[in-house]
Amino acid sequence: MAGIYLHIPFCKQACHYCDFHFSTTIRHKERLLEAMLEEIRQRRGELGGVPADTVYFGGGTPSLLSGVEIGRLLDQLAQSFGLTRDAEITLEANPDDLPADRIRDLASGPVNRLSIGIQSFHETELRWMNRAHSARESEESLSEVAERFDNYSIDLIYGIPGSTPALWQESLERALAYEPPHISAYALTVEPATALARFIEKGVTPGVDDDRAQADFSHLVQTLGRAGYDHYEISNFGKPGYYSRNNTAYWQGKVYVGIGPSAHSFDGKSRRWNVANNQKYQRALSAGETYYEAETLTVRDRYNEAVMTGLRTQWGVSEERVRSEFGQRYAEYLMQQAAPFLERGLLESRSGCLVATQAGKFLADGIASDLFMINLK
Repeated sequence: MAGIYLHIPFCKQACHYCDFHFSTTIRHKERLLEAMLEEIRQRRGELGGVPADTVYFGGGTPSLLSGVEIGRLLDQLAQSFGLTRDAEITLEANPDDLPADRIRDLASGPVNRLSIGIQSFHETELRWMNRAHSARESEESLSEVAERFDNYSIDLIYGIPGSTPALWQESLERALAYEPPHISAYALTVEPATALARFIEKGVTPGVDDDRAQADFSHLVQTLGRAGYDHYEISNFGKPGYYSRNNTAYWQGKVYVGIGPSAHSFDGKSRRWNVANNQKYQRALSAGETYYEAETLTVRDRYNEAVMTGLRTQWGVSEERVRSEFGQRYAEYLMQQAAPFLERGLLESRSGCLVATQAGKFLADGIASDLFMINLK
């Protein structure tokens, strides 16, 4: 299994909480896409002849691309890497970019999965986040998407300052009314150098209430569980057969190639990441210069990543995998560090794997950090 990620670094406006790389100026979009096509050509064969079975258009706002632009990128990917016949091709999209005619066009093309950035069904929360779409546009786009696409996902955000349990419940009910096969839900986080961080620092808006976010998370898990969704990763819920193949590959440590400014790649042993600047990215590719940095991961780095990603999933961290890939000392260390969490009921051992319990899921990242190898002498 191998995947390809394309970072489309354009947005209509900046959401207050977002720290991803993007530009609100799209007048140089064509030049940027030409640079991405050149990067694809230059990286031909990096998947070792294995065709990609997932392609993910992320951003930014990939739904700002036209059908022709999406097709050009996919054609070049097919030529340079190859795509499996049943490749999952996901496009992140915002409701304001999905009028009925656009949805019909997308449904007739190569994109077979949409990830729709709803975030909230409440106008006040959308305005607080500085989202470009309205609650009405969310409802209208989802009605059409549900008719045209078999496979799509709804993104939601919880733990929003000023929100209430009743508002969160209503957002979940409105999402479930469309019977989406997949829902991703993320706790609002305050990232440095974002507008939200500045607003909180200046006292313009209150900070995130961790207790409120944890209560929202618990309600989310219970509600979607009753509705028939598998909680297969901390932030992701899918009906059977509708897990995100792209994201699952990341969590399971599969190889992927990242195309575009700020995009990351992983070959199993090393990581590389492209410069997070559109102009520098374009100029370097045009001049044949280096446009990325790279690092080779140590055994300890790879162990820590396996723990971090594994604990976020329903499959957990396999003690046998740790032993075979990293050595007996790492397996012993893992179980030694896990012991207090097993005793407290935050982790459980299931078929030789350490898995976060219901009580431990919201704390999974913190638990993982305690299982990290800092120094092995």
